[in-house]
Amino acid sequence: MNARPAMTQNDYSPLSPPELGTWSPALSVSVVIPAHGGPHLELTLAALAAQTYPDHLMEVLVVDDGSEPPIRLPEIRPVNTRIVPVKTGWGISNAVNTGAKAADGEIIQRLDADMVACREHIEALARWHHVTDYLVTIGMKRFIEVPTITAEQVFRAGHLGDVFDLASGVSSSTEATIAKTDGLRKSRNPYHVCTGPTFALPREVFHAVGGLDPNVVRGEDTEFAYRLAMHGVVFIPDMEAQAVHLGLPAQHRDRDRAVRAVEPYLAHRVPLRRDLRKDQGRRWIVPYVEIVLDVTDTSEAVVRQAVAAALDGKLQDIVVTLVGPWARLHDGRRAVLSDPLFEMRLMRDLFAHDERIRLIDEAAPTPAPAPFRYRGPIDVPLHKATLERMIETVQKDLTGVLVVDLPDGRAARLERTSALGRALLLAAPGDDLDEIIQTTHGVRHEDPDRYWPPAPQPKPTAEKTAAPKVAPQKPAAPLPPIVTVPTAEERTLLGRLKSALRQS
Repeated sequence: MNARPAMTQNDYSPLSPPELGTWSPALSVSVVIPAHGGPHLELTLAALAAQTYPDHLMEVLVVDDGSEPPIRLPEIRPVNTRIVPVKTGWGISNAVNTGAKAADGEIIQRLDADMVACREHIEALARWHHVTDYLVTIGMKRFIEVPTITAEQVFRAGHLGDVFDLASGVSSSTEATIAKTDGLRKSRNPYHVCTGPTFALPREVFHAVGGLDPNVVRGEDTEFAYRLAMHGVVFIPDMEAQAVHLGLPAQHRDRDRAVRAVEPYLAHRVPLRRDLRKDQGRRWIVPYVEIVLDVTDTSEAVVRQAVAAALDGKLQDIVVTLVGPWARLHDGRRAVLSDPLFEMRLMRDLFAHDERIRLIDEAAPTPAPAPFRYRGPIDVPLHKATLERMIETVQKDLTGVLVVDLPDGRAARLERTSALGRALLLAAPGDDLDEIIQTTHGVRHEDPDRYWPPAPQPKPTAEKTAAPKVAPQKPAAPLPPIVTVPTAEERTLLGRLKSALRQS
C-alpha cells in the first residue's frame, strides 16, 4: 500500500486499518493528560493500565497544572507513567503543550483526567497511524454521572458497561454529525467534531502546527483542529475507541455562558465560522483571505491602484501581502531622489503602517491559518465582487484551486489552504502541487467575465423633440477684447517681479 495515498477531501475509504487484536504495533504512543487537581485521575490511569496496547510502546504523562496539593500518582497506573509539572503559564492548552514537549512517543494521544477509556481505546486510534502519517484519529465518549466505583474495579472490568450505566449516559453531539456524514467521509468541515479529548495524531504534526494556543481558554480543541485542517490532515473517527466522561459537559450546566465564552476565541481564529463574523467593520486576528501581490519591479502607482482595489472590495475580511525585495532597503545615508530603490522605499513608506497590509520578501508555502489565498497579476486590479464570487464558486464543491484564465494568457487563482497543505504533505521534490490538488480537491478553470464583470453601459437617453426650424441670422459682430487695467498696487508688484527676473 502507498504510505501516503492521495485521499479525496476527507474520504479515507482507501485506508484499511488492521483488526483489533490481530496485529503487532510498532509506533510508540505518549498519552498526555492535563490535570488540575484531578479528582478522578485514579480511574483514568486504572483504565490506561488495562490497555491492549503494549506497555513498552506506551507512556503516560500526567501534566500537573498547578494542583494544590501537587498530584501524586496512584498505585494502579501504567508502567511508564510520570508527572510533568507546569512551570510557566496555566490552562489546558498550556498543559497539553508542556506534556507534548516532554513526550517521547511518535504518536501524541490527548486525554482528559476525568475520562475512562475502554481497553482497546489506544490501540483503536493508533492502528490508523500505522497505515499513513497525516491523520488525526478521534475517539468516542459518553457523559455519565460519576458512580461510586474504585480504580480496582475499572482495572479489572472487561468492558465499560461492566462498571458504568452506559444506557443512562448522554452521547456526545459529535456522534450524530459523524453518522450523518458517513463517518466524516462526506463532511465539509470534519474538524468540527474534533472537540475535546480524545484524539491522537503524529507528534511531528502536533508540533508542525504549533500545538494548542495557550491564549485560547475555551474552545481550544476546536481551534487546534481547525489549524490541523489547514495543514491538510484527514480526520478519522473510530467507533471502537469508546470512553466515558465522568460528569456532564459544561453546556449542560450553563449552556448560555458556555457558548458565549467560546465565541470570541473562535470568531477571531476560525475564519470559516462566518456566523461569528457578522459585526460590520471589524478586524480579526486571522483573516478570511490573504491577497498576495508581487510588487517586484513595479511602479508605486500600479501598486497603489492594486492595493486600493483589494481593500475596497465587497469582502473586507482580508489581508494584503506585498511580496518584494524589502530586505534590500536600509536606513543609512543615501541620495533620496536618485536612490535606485526609490519606488520600493516609496511603497514601504506608504503601506508599512497599515495593519491590513504586510510586506514580506517571499510568500509562505500556504497562507495558514487563513483558509484562502488569492494570487494574480498586480496590474489587473480586483473588481469589487471578484473575491466574493471566487469563494462562492469554490465553496459549492470544495474545489482546491480556482484558476481564472485572463485574456492575455496570464491567470488569477484562488487557493484553498487545506488543499495546499495536503499537497505539500504528499508532494515529493519537484512535484507539481496542482496535479496533486487535482486528485485530492480538484482544480477548476473559469473565464474572467463572472469575476471581472464589464462596466455597465450608460443608459441611452430618450430622443429629443426636434426643435422648430429658425431662419438663419447674420453672425453677430465680434465683441471687443476686454482690457484689464492693473491697479497701482498690482503695478508695483509687477514691477518687482520683472526686476527680480532680470537679476536672476
